[in-house]
Amino acid sequence: MMLVILAALVWCGGWWVNARLANGPQSDSRGVQLLVPVIFGVTLLLVWQLLVKGLQIPMVILPSPVDIAVAFGANLSKLWQDFLQTFVKGALSGYVMGCSAAFLMAIVMDRSDFLRRGLLPVGNFVAALPIVGTAPILVMWFGFDWHSKAAVVVVMVFFPVLVNTVAGLRETSAMQRDLMQTYAASYWQSFFKLRLPAALPFVFNGLKISTTLALVGAIVAEFFGSPTVGMGFRISTSVGKLSLDMVWAEIVVAALAGSMFYGAVAMVEKILTFWHPSQRG
Repeated sequence: MMLVILAALVWCGGWWVNARLANGPQSDSRGVQLLVPVIFGVTLLLVWQLLVKGLQIPMVILPSPVDIAVAFGANLSKLWQDFLQTFVKGALSGYVMGCSAAFLMAIVMDRSDFLRRGLLPVGNFVAALPIVGTAPILVMWFGFDWHSKAAVVVVMVFFPVLVNTVAGLRETSAMQRDLMQTYAASYWQSFFKLRLPAALPFVFNGLKISTTLALVGAIVAEFFGSPTVGMGFRISTSVGKLSLDMVWAEIVVAALAGSMFYGAVAMVEKILTFWHPSQRG
């Protein structure tokens, strides 16, 4: 019971410190903006640890952060192999192929009103299909190795990038396009100097959405068949063995990989769209 009370005190203390920092005179400084989420995360982990031990929650229900850290350190080689199989081979390769194909298709659709009107409704329909229905089919088509996971990722990321890119290419006003025509600019000159820069915020919006979809798609696809390696394979087998600490260790790896992937895309966006109002501040 003392640990539960201590957990409540830690939560209140962390809340108070964060409130003081967020409402203080230096709240807009870079240091405070980084410190607030760090304090919140540390407080959450401490409360988690204290509640699990204080309430004596079994590991098969919810392991403590210390148990997860021990499992993480004891299985680094397995976690690394799972990361390479799922993220690098499955998610990243499928992401690159799907986003590249979507971007090229958006350019073709931009030049054809017939394709734009015909494919966008189909894209919305395919994007609404549940992954648990399409993943087993693609696994049977492309085999149990990473190729089928990459195929699932391609299907998941293709249409979000396609829809956002098509919308971005139509973002410029008629006056801006008429101005390029008065300068006798060709389609490709107008594309690279006017329409593509204006479309970049939309393109990166689709790319950022797809970072999460790619990793989720690769992991879920491994539930339906994979070699004896991969995040999805490890999670499903660890659940069967009631090794919930290993399951949470894989979740930590997936969360770190997804966060870094999203951050990398956001960093590239900040570099290429520095002129956009969303990047000012």
